[in-house]
Amino acid sequence: MDFYSSLILDDSDRFAEGRDDSALAAPPPAGESGTQDDDPPDDALLDAYSRRLTRIVEEVGPSVVRLDVRRGDGRGGSGSGVIVSPDGLILTNSHVVGGAKRAGVLTLDGRSLSGRVLGDDPDTDLALVRVDENVALPAARLGDSKRLRPGEIAVAIGNPLGFDSTVTAGVVSALGRSLRAANGRMIDDVIQTDAALNPGNSGGPLVASNGEVVGINTAIIAGAQGICFAVAANTARFVLGELVRHGRVRRAWLGVGASTIVLPRRIALRLGLEQTRGAVINEVEKDSPADHAGLLTGDIVLAVEGEPVASAGDLLRLLDASRIDRVALVEVLRRSDRRRFWAALRERR
Repeated sequence: MDFYSSLILDDSDRFAEGRDDSALAAPPPAGESGTQDDDPPDDALLDAYSRRLTRIVEEVGPSVVRLDVRRGDGRGGSGSGVIVSPDGLILTNSHVVGGAKRAGVLTLDGRSLSGRVLGDDPDTDLALVRVDENVALPAARLGDSKRLRPGEIAVAIGNPLGFDSTVTAGVVSALGRSLRAANGRMIDDVIQTDAALNPGNSGGPLVASNGEVVGINTAIIAGAQGICFAVAANTARFVLGELVRHGRVRRAWLGVGASTIVLPRRIALRLGLEQTRGAVINEVEKDSPADHAGLLTGDIVLAVEGEPVASAGDLLRLLDASRIDRVALVEVLRRSDRRRFWAALRERR
C-alpha cells in the first residue's frame, strides 16, 4: 500500500603528498550520484504519493454518503454510497438497501436528506437511490474499469463501522474475478484490491489515481488479509442505465460464471486472433442455455454474435435485454481449437 525505497569516504590518505583535498573537504553538490543526498528522490516520491491521495480524497470525498436503511421487518443497517449525478443519483450495494424502499442520506457536509430506492439488482449486488430533495450535490465520475491494470493505486472511501469518511489505500490486485452474490449467482468482472474494507464500506467507491470511480466496494473474505472486492465501474454503468429506465435489470441468461483471462500467445497467433484476452468459463449452471449448448468449464469465450469478448465485463454487457429469447452464436477457444456453439438465451429471473 505504501512506497518504500543510502558513502562513507575513506580518508586514510587524505594528507598524501601533493594531493588536492579541496574536493574532499567540501561536500559534493546536492543531487549528484554517490552523495548523502541520495534520499530526497525517495522522499519526493512519498510526498507525491501523499499529495495524490490527498487530492483524490478532496475530489471524491464530498460525493461519498452514508446510507441508513430501515427495512419493513423493523431491522435496519447502514452502509456507504457514492453520488454519480448532481441531481442526487446514488450508487450503492444491493445488500446495503436489503429490499428497503427508502434510505436516509447523510452527506459529508452534514446535510441529512431522504432517498428513494429506484432499483435493486442482487445479481450484481448493486442498487440505485435517488435523493428526494431538490438540491445540487457533488458527483463523482465513473471511469472506464476496462483500462485498469494490476498494480495501479486503488483508494477506498466509505463509512466502515460507522466512522464517516474513512480512507484506505492499496493497489488493484487482480481484475476480472468472479464472486458469488448473496443470492447464489455469480458476479462477473469483479476487481480485487488490498485497500482495506470493513463492514460499512459496502457501497462506497473504489477510486483510481486519476480521481475516477472504477468500482463499487462490495465484499471482503472473512479471515483473509487484504483480499477485498469491488464491482467494476463498467458493470455499474450498465446496471445504472437499466435501473433508471426500467427499475430493474433485464438481461439474457447464458448460465455461466466467467472471469477475464489472457489468451495463450502461441494459440492466438496460430488462429490469427487480434484480441489478447477472453472470458474463461469457471462454472456452467445445470440445465442452463450454456449447459444445453454444450459449453464446458475451461472454455474461453471469444465472441457472442460476432461481437468480441475481451473480458467478463464484455460478456455481461453483450447479454443484454435485446438478446432475450434469441439463439446466439457463442465462439469459444477450447484447448487449442476455435469452436462454435448456439445457445437459446432466456431472460434471467
